[in-house]
Amino acid sequence: MSWAIIQQSLPMFTKGFELTLWLSFVGVLGSIIVGIVVSLVQYFKVPILHQFGSIYVEISRNTPLLIQLFFLYYAFPVFGIKLGAELSGIIGLIFLGGSYMAEGFTGGFNGVAKTQIETGKAIGLSRGQLARYVVFPQGFALSVPAMAANVIFLIKETSIFTVIAIPELTNTALDLIGMYYRSNEYLFVLVVAYAIILIPLSLVLTYLEKRVRYGSFGN
Repeated sequence: MSWAIIQQSLPMFTKGFELTLWLSFVGVLGSIIVGIVVSLVQYFKVPILHQFGSIYVEISRNTPLLIQLFFLYYAFPVFGIKLGAELSGIIGLIFLGGSYMAEGFTGGFNGVAKTQIETGKAIGLSRGQLARYVVFPQGFALSVPAMAANVIFLIKETSIFTVIAIPELTNTALDLIGMYYRSNEYLFVLVVAYAIILIPLSLVLTYLEKRVRYGSFGN
């Protein structure tokens, strides 16, 4: 293990670290938005859109991100649609993450007491008002544990972006290993870099889960 080699590689890893953070942030945010929309459509069984939502969830959850990225980056140009590597990565992450988030949110929304839904209908709330004031606030709180697990999962999935040559952390490590054959040093930095991202985030999400649970159930 050479600390000098590690120090020399830090500028490249820093760029990969920043790119990983950016791709993760956009992908996770997009996944949450897609997940909320799809889950609300399924919860209220909106005609036609409900069926499309179910098809999307099944396709997304039952195909690997690797295949989705290959399709976006290599197959789309055949149809005249050329996407950059980073855009393909973000779309792929949102496509995959949206379905997992949707399942998590659907579970949370289904956890809202039916009596509250019926009470809302009895006082004349529209479907949109029910979603905004009754279902979403409570269902979102119940969905936090599932959402937290999916956030961690999606950030780790960014390592697959290396197959379409996005210079994130894993791709940076593999490139350096290929050039200089110093696996121990570069894999060590890779592990530390992911730990720097995931451990603090995991602690924050765990804290958030506890606060939501205490707020919801009064423990």
